[in-house]
Amino acid sequence: MILDTAVLILNTDRPVREPVTKLRGFIGNQFPAYTLLHHPVEDGYLCTYPKIQYKIIEGTPFMIGIDEGAKVLKEISADIKKLELGSSIYKVSSKQINEQEAEIVPQRVMYNYRFLTPWFALNQKNYSKFMEMKDRREKKLFLNNILVGNLLSMCKGLGIIVNTRLNVRSYLDEEKIEFKGIPFTGFTGEFTVNFRIPDFFGIGKNVSHGFGTIRRIKEFDK
Repeated sequence: MILDTAVLILNTDRPVREPVTKLRGFIGNQFPAYTLLHHPVEDGYLCTYPKIQYKIIEGTPFMIGIDEGAKVLKEISADIKKLELGSSIYKVSSKQINEQEAEIVPQRVMYNYRFLTPWFALNQKNYSKFMEMKDRREKKLFLNNILVGNLLSMCKGLGIIVNTRLNVRSYLDEEKIEFKGIPFTGFTGEFTVNFRIPDFFGIGKNVSHGFGTIRRIKEFDK
């Protein structure tokens, strides 16, 4: 399936240190007429997939828009002059918007991806199961199955039918994360799957808040 996507990069006068929730809140309040900008918070696996997602990667704010979300980003980008995030005000010194048609489709070959932001994989139920596991191989298989489920949920939210079995290999590390002041366990690292995913798409829980952002690893990146 071919999707229209847009990645809006906001270059600020200094690196942004506030959490993504503040960026999301500010943009949503600035443009209240655009409901896609304040998509409801996901709970557990996604039943829909956010058409606008917020990211802060190495201090740089990003927004990604998909289909109608891409149109929204193009309409509002010129009006974003500054970011008021809590007590901090950042001047937007320049903006860059990259548009492209992105294909999301199962493949016969395997693609390698890296999590640019921690993957929010576990809900309350499967967190307990994960913590009870002692065998590393069992944990790895458990996470791989969750990752496949996340990918299928993403496809369902985008109206994509997947008739091919997805095979995942992963190389992940646990990392403590925080969401709205509450600590959770997230994961960083890399994974391989027979599926083509556009760069900067989010996978897992709370992707509209920047979690689970991926980027394909090209041969020259290794």
